[in-house]
Amino acid sequence: QVQLVESGGGSVQAGGSLRLSCAASGRTFGYYCMGWFRQAPGKERQFVAAINWSGGSTSYADSVKGRFTISRDNAKSTVYLQMNSLEPEDTAVYYCAAVNLGDGLARRSSEYDYWGQGTQVTVSS
Repeated sequence: QVQLVESGGGSVQAGGSLRLSCAASGRTFGYYCMGWFRQAPGKERQFVAAINWSGGSTSYADSVKGRFTISRDNAKSTVYLQMNSLEPEDTAVYYCAAVNLGDGLARRSSEYDYWGQGTQVTVSS
């Protein structure tokens, strides 16, 4: 089992920045692909970014490419999502997720086994 706890959400004006953190506990963090997803009210959960176990490969949704950066610190069992140039359309609950994929990356929510409780991000215009 892997337990995930997100933090760092909040309210910010358009153009601002936030950094989300996801702290993992349980099984060896370093073997897991980590992903960030988001869900706005009335919408389906949407892929945001993913990073493989070594941190050497990343993937982003087109809507956040160039604005968001995913990273991880395996020594701290933590994955981060740096969000810059935030837009009102980024408003959502952000979820951290984990799956043991060897060296691979996952973009579909159905591929992930473990989920955090989510953290709210609100961007005002």
